[in-house]
Amino acid sequence: MLFAWAPLVPTLIGLGFAFRGIRSTKATGLAAVAGGVGESLALWGLVSMIACQIAAIVWLVRSISREHLMRSVVSALSVCASAVILLLIGVFLWLAWFRPRF
Repeated sequence: MLFAWAPLVPTLIGLGFAFRGIRSTKATGLAAVAGGVGESLALWGLVSMIACQIAAIVWLVRSISREHLMRSVVSALSVCASAVILLLIGVFLWLAWFRPRF
């Protein structure tokens, strides 16, 4: 149920930012809406990528077992790859938004 409704949240947040920007600039037309929609889609993509990586880690950790050694090795390698992707996303977010600007 959560995965069905989760993509809607960042989309609504992005559209809220878009309409707030339109209201503050009192602009109309496609150019006024396109920036906000693009921001909404970028936010949705980032959130869905993080959610998919976390879900993959959870499912892969649950599939590790002593009976299936090769599947466990592939699952462990996949968990490590997903962890590296999450680390890279975290570094990107820190560099893009949270790092103090000089």
